[in-house]
Amino acid sequence: MPTKYCVCLIVSCFTLLYTLDSVVKAEEKQPNILYIMSDDHAAHSIGAYGGRLASLNPTPTLDRLAKEGILLKNVFCTNSICTPSRATLMTGQYSHVNGVTTLNGAIGKENQHLARLIKNAGYETAMIGKWHLKKEPAAFDYYTVLPGQGSYFNPVFRVRGPKPWPKNEFRAGGYDSKHSSDVITDLSLKWLKNRKQKQKPFFLMHHFKAPHDNFENAERYDWLYQDVKIPEPETLWNRGQHGPLDLARYGTSVSRRNERRNMGHHMFVDESLSSDEYTREAYQRYLKKFLRCVRGVDDNIKRLLEHLEKTGELENTIIIYTADQGFMLGEHDYIDKRWMYEESLRMPFIVRYPKWIKAKSTNENIINNVDFAPTLLEMAGAKKPDFMQGRSFLPILKGEKAPADWPKATYYRYWMHMAHHDNPAHYGIRTNDFKLIFFYGLPLDAPGAVKKPTPPHWELYDLKKDPHETKNVIADPAYAPIVKKLKQQLNQLKKQVGDTDEAYPELKARLGES
Repeated sequence: MPTKYCVCLIVSCFTLLYTLDSVVKAEEKQPNILYIMSDDHAAHSIGAYGGRLASLNPTPTLDRLAKEGILLKNVFCTNSICTPSRATLMTGQYSHVNGVTTLNGAIGKENQHLARLIKNAGYETAMIGKWHLKKEPAAFDYYTVLPGQGSYFNPVFRVRGPKPWPKNEFRAGGYDSKHSSDVITDLSLKWLKNRKQKQKPFFLMHHFKAPHDNFENAERYDWLYQDVKIPEPETLWNRGQHGPLDLARYGTSVSRRNERRNMGHHMFVDESLSSDEYTREAYQRYLKKFLRCVRGVDDNIKRLLEHLEKTGELENTIIIYTADQGFMLGEHDYIDKRWMYEESLRMPFIVRYPKWIKAKSTNENIINNVDFAPTLLEMAGAKKPDFMQGRSFLPILKGEKAPADWPKATYYRYWMHMAHHDNPAHYGIRTNDFKLIFFYGLPLDAPGAVKKPTPPHWELYDLKKDPHETKNVIADPAYAPIVKKLKQQLNQLKKQVGDTDEAYPELKARLGES
């Protein structure tokens, strides 16, 4: 063979090898991660979840993400309240392990494990929006965060600066009032455009304040749903045998049921109305304000997607949408969250990343928010540390069958006894078929809990026959074998996660009484 042909063949082979190597490296490139979290956004108020509000088309952008990715149907919170949920996200640990059991807790730099480990994996990291963990988010490369709950309009933000935390602040505002959802998105877009380490992939935690109460929407949504009657849950009117047997009903309400605090008070409903008129008016005002805030979140997510499309980064960015917990939207005449009931317990979780995730996918495996940090770490190519209690569900997102030992139940505990919304302290287990809850009704050592105990009681719901939890069957003799089995499972799960009652003799005594 002539020499020149040999040389050409060799050059062609090297070219092919170089091209293949480049393709492999491109495929192995770390993806950007955009983690979007809202506050109190109930899954059943997202159109893609198909609840009673879907006909209102409340979330067209989130519905698009679900169509282009995966929607998880059984993601649950382990403590349905803002600060503990966010602490679990940052640590991969249950509340009793990371020490943040109530709104009074905080997470310092040394325990901001998720941010630290993803940064160590080669990412430029940012936290923008609602932080709600009190101490400086110093483990991030960049942060601009609301103080506490923050304000809906012209909000103040805390930033890194020459003064010690939390004294470096600025107020976002203008000639017209600026809504927090718009401002937080403006800040994220500015960071994405001007970030300092563009040779690295980004990990951006974009956290909306909305739709947390008191549901102040941007002015442009004032007339949204104005002439629409929002569908009501049947349990708003007919609570059936929901809740404790032979005890007063707890929890703040839509109606006048809770005279101390109800949504009619929040929505300034005319006190002269009849009971039914009062409830109906309070519910309509409540849902419309909530859904207007939701639309502001959805429209701002659209802005983020448009930016990623424009810059060519969309297809190499994992986009995750979730909320810090669920929310009661009038079901059983409840408002707020905190409960282990389905609407409060369930979290939305949608992921788009076409390279890994098949479009229009759904999954029903039980997952909880202890699993979020391990999953994000695996997405970033980082190893989960042993101190994290959850496990990655990335293989499930990719369409793989869950391992044989994947959890068949989730554990829940609410510690902040009777504070703010009159919810007794409780813990429980949820399986695919049943939910068993023990309302132990004690403040124990939980910071901010009300000191006055409430009577202990158990609740059991058959989720297959009664998905809306209208009948507490704890006293039904037919369920006695199931109660016995579930109590055993609950005790095993408590030992597994390290939340036993050994440190609380008064709690052990109540278990004996109940």
